[in-house]
Amino acid sequence: MEIVGIVLGVISIGLFFWLKREQQMSFDLHDGDIEAAKHAYNALMEDLNNYQIETDRKIAQLEKNLEYQNNKFNKRIDKNEKELPMVIGRIVSQIEFAQDKLNRKM
Repeated sequence: MEIVGIVLGVISIGLFFWLKREQQMSFDLHDGDIEAAKHAYNALMEDLNNYQIETDRKIAQLEKNLEYQNNKFNKRIDKNEKELPMVIGRIVSQIEFAQDKLNRKM
């Protein structure tokens, strides 16, 4: 009976060390996975920051272009508003001249 007790004690001690080693390997694998996830998250954060910076630059450039086009359009409208009385005068004079021709023919 003592031999059976000694054998069972040795087996239990062996199982304890084996399980402890398996648990340590499992912890090491989890630590590796956590470290890989940390690197992946850092890379993702850097990519997101770069994307935000690039997007802000593009938005600023688009705002500049829009302002330039708006100013250009406003200058054209101002020019047309200044020329409008002359254009109306030419059209009215052509209509009056045509009326004079029509009245002479009749």
